[in-house]
Amino acid sequence: MVNPAIPIVRRSYQAYADKDRATIEELIDADFHFTSPVDNRIDRKTYFERCWPNSKTLAGFEFANLATDGERVFVTYEARTSGGKRFRNTEIVTVRNGKIVEVEVYFGWSLPHEAPAGGFVPAQRRDALARAHPRRAK
Repeated sequence: MVNPAIPIVRRSYQAYADKDRATIEELIDADFHFTSPVDNRIDRKTYFERCWPNSKTLAGFEFANLATDGERVFVTYEARTSGGKRFRNTEIVTVRNGKIVEVEVYFGWSLPHEAPAGGFVPAQRRDALARAHPRRAK
């Protein structure tokens, strides 16, 4: 049996790709909170002000991993932007009573990866990434 949270989570990502604000509003609980390396448990209102505008540039998602642990769905995806860029993130989405109540985002990397296979980003570039995303590049 498929965990009932998975279809809800899939619909939320599709709403971003479709720019379907009505659907995402329906899926997100009134007591929703969102955390990322640049947002610390922001509420639903702030989330829609800060994060929803990003839907303009998102063209779609391909799921690499969807795993559940009770009400939590662990999602790793590759996103495509309307400008042709791609990036990979992991998120933990908590679904309770059919609504998304919490999202934690862990930034990944751009695709293709900036570092060569088996290698790493040069120190100068790594330092620039660390300044831009303090918890992302250590």
